[in-house]
Formats: sequence, C-alpha cells, structure tokens
Amino acid sequence: METTKILIGYSIYLPIALFLTYYVSKTLFKNSKVYMMDIFRGREEIADATNKLFETGFYLLNLGFALMILKMNLYNNSYQLLIETLSYKIGGFTIYLGIMLFLNLYFFFRGKRKAKEATAN
Repeated sequence: METTKILIGYSIYLPIALFLTYYVSKTLFKNSKVYMMDIFRGREEIADATNKLFETGFYLLNLGFALMILKMNLYNNSYQLLIETLSYKIGGFTIYLGIMLFLNLYFFFRGKRKAKEATAN
C-alpha cells in the first residue's frame, strides 16, 4: 500500500514540476528577448543565441532540482501525509522557481545597465 501512495505522489508531483518549469521558462524567455536585443544593440542573431543558452541552463537547473527533491518517504499509510508531502515539495519547488526567475531578471537588468554604460562611454 505504501508503494502505491508513493507512485501516486510521483505521478502528481512530476507533471506539476514539469509544467511549472515549462510555463515559467516560456514566459521568462519570450519576454527577455527585448532585453537581449537591447543588450546586444539590435544584433538579433547573438541575442537569440544568448537567450536560448540562458533558457537551456534554466531548464537544466530547474529540472535537475525537481528530480533531486523527488524522494518521498511515506512511512505510514496516510493520504494526509501524501498530501502534506506533495504540498511541501510543490511549494518548495515553486519558491525555488520564483527565486530563479528573479535571478534571471537580475542578470537581464544588469546586462542592460552594462550595455547602456558601454554606449555612454
């Protein structure tokens, strides 16, 4: 019975973690192209390539972290424990994604500021 609950937990957690990673990535990197174009002064090819590299790194870090925290220890046969474990894992992963989002935004704004300083000089 415990194995069944663990499998249920995995089948709920993994699709949610994958969807959240995909959604945040698509939102972030669709909108970050504007910053990349500004940073690279309209050179679309290098802006797209850099944006794609950031996106790939974002996927690798976030999917790696989602898989790293996958382990669920359900020592009693309680659905309450399953729900509490899922909420902790999904909530923690969501907070981590938010931090990664803001970290990427920081890098985009920093790059934009550096590009402005370079054109001012």
